[in-house]
Amino acid sequence: MTLTICRRWLFCGLAAAAAALVPAHAQTRAESRNMALVGYNDLQGRTAYQPTIVKQGSRYIAYIGHHGGSGDFSKPINPLNGQAELNGTSIVDVTDPKQPKYLAHIPGAVGDGEAGAAQMTRVCNGQQLGKGDPNKVYLLRAFGREGHETFDVTDPANPKPLARMLGMTDTHKNYWECEGGIAYLVSTPPGWRARITQVYDLSDPANPVKIRDFGLVGQQPGATGAVPAAIHGLVSTGAKGNRVYMAFGTNKGGILQIVDRDKLLKGPKEVTPDNLLYPQVARLDMLTGES
Repeated sequence: MTLTICRRWLFCGLAAAAAALVPAHAQTRAESRNMALVGYNDLQGRTAYQPTIVKQGSRYIAYIGHHGGSGDFSKPINPLNGQAELNGTSIVDVTDPKQPKYLAHIPGAVGDGEAGAAQMTRVCNGQQLGKGDPNKVYLLRAFGREGHETFDVTDPANPKPLARMLGMTDTHKNYWECEGGIAYLVSTPPGWRARITQVYDLSDPANPVKIRDFGLVGQQPGATGAVPAAIHGLVSTGAKGNRVYMAFGTNKGGILQIVDRDKLLKGPKEVTPDNLLYPQVARLDMLTGES
């Protein structure tokens, strides 16, 4: 997937994804509506997933998470260093949309397919986080299926690793509150029966502090019976909004859970059904069956 930059929107990932689904013979005539292609970058031939674009000083930098590769396409060449690298995170200067500049690639975890990927990217500056260096910019990303990592990306062309939170499986859509630094890492820790949310204090990205594990009743270690759908992703409104919206499932048996953020962070941490229900404000169980 290419990085597509348009006049109306800086990043047109959806347009690029749609184009990839159209047969080649049907793409002979370019069409557009309310946008015009300005520039693109081929991202070294890596398949993109989540882009995060932030302003750093006078520049706009895109941090792009990648799907894993496989077979002959598992390790594309990075022209910046001549090395074959597993798909990880691309860093692109998109200040000039007509001439995006590829700055760096951070390789992903070792493994085939999504095990060797780094799909998610979140970026915050130290001034917002509270305990990080106020003059620095930080990246949080998923590390294959194994866990999550933080980097110092103050100089986006030279990312520096800071911390790893490993020992997990099945990572996915993490979320990072830049104001205050609370991070919600989506993964499956040992003993749990499904993918859940691990809550961390990442106000100092070099020194992660775990707050708790949190999931639906029935997902916790030692539970029996049916296992509720795994979490797919979430959105937090931060301290002011005091709500976290959690989405479970993808194409069947979905669940929407609304959580009181303050109770989630400060409530009892021991994994019991009562403690897992304590922060819950509301829950909506959707119809089962394929969509």
